[in-house]
Amino acid sequence: MQAKLLLLGALAAAVLAAQNQPALGEDTVKVSDHVWAIMGWPNIAIVVGNRATLVVDTGLGPRNGATIARVAAKLAPGNQKLFLTTTHFHPEHAGGEAGFPSGTILIRNGVQQREMELHGREMIELFAGRSAQFKELLVDATPRTPDITFEQEAQLELGGVTARLLWFGGAHTKGDELTFVEPDRTLVSGDVVQNKIVPGIFRDGGTPSSWLAVLDKVAALDALHVLPDHSAPGDGSMVALEKQFISDLRNSALELKKQGVAVDDAGKRLEGEFKTKYPTWPNMNVSGFVRSTYAE
Repeated sequence: MQAKLLLLGALAAAVLAAQNQPALGEDTVKVSDHVWAIMGWPNIAIVVGNRATLVVDTGLGPRNGATIARVAAKLAPGNQKLFLTTTHFHPEHAGGEAGFPSGTILIRNGVQQREMELHGREMIELFAGRSAQFKELLVDATPRTPDITFEQEAQLELGGVTARLLWFGGAHTKGDELTFVEPDRTLVSGDVVQNKIVPGIFRDGGTPSSWLAVLDKVAALDALHVLPDHSAPGDGSMVALEKQFISDLRNSALELKKQGVAVDDAGKRLEGEFKTKYPTWPNMNVSGFVRSTYAE
């Protein structure tokens, strides 16, 4: 138990040091027997079998994609096959595809791919306008057509380890994808399960109700380890905590809506209340989720 706590503490420290760094480094931490992670913005999962390797997410732009590919090759120099998948269509998760070597097998769920086709280029241009660094990193970021698409689940046999790619429904986006690594029982959760971060629904993504329905399916996986994309890794209890927080916030917002409280006022009121209820959460910017609840 002490060793596990020390490992989780080291992982948390690594994330805190790197989470605001869009240019990824080559250092890794071991999450579970077959899963390594590059900690940054976002966290990148690398799942290593004895025949093939899977990378989850690309980083922001091709330069980050190339960095991740180098790390994957160092972790498993004998593997000839490299798979790549993405948690959702936003540029820090999917904008680095062009940096991976030719022959990389890109796979993602069909719902996410449709979001990519509709809004992928728009999102790259939006992010490139945020800073000079983002613009530089996104030079030559060009979404490509996946080699494989799936509807609800695809299984990759990597050699001694199976990666289950899962689409359970909309949450942060319509096409949020989860990766469950067996036998490690490690969940690569994207934005669906975060570590003490207020959830946010992007534009016309999921709804508070659909997010809760997704979490019911995630809970059934009985994860032992959870690697989110923008927060510190942790254990399987993160799933229940995410569901508790969303249920609590949704129910509180619906009660205020029933009372006729305006949505902006509800957001301000609940921000104060939830800072008290969840004092260890670093930020309590709940207004967006309250708006999503009122709109549902």
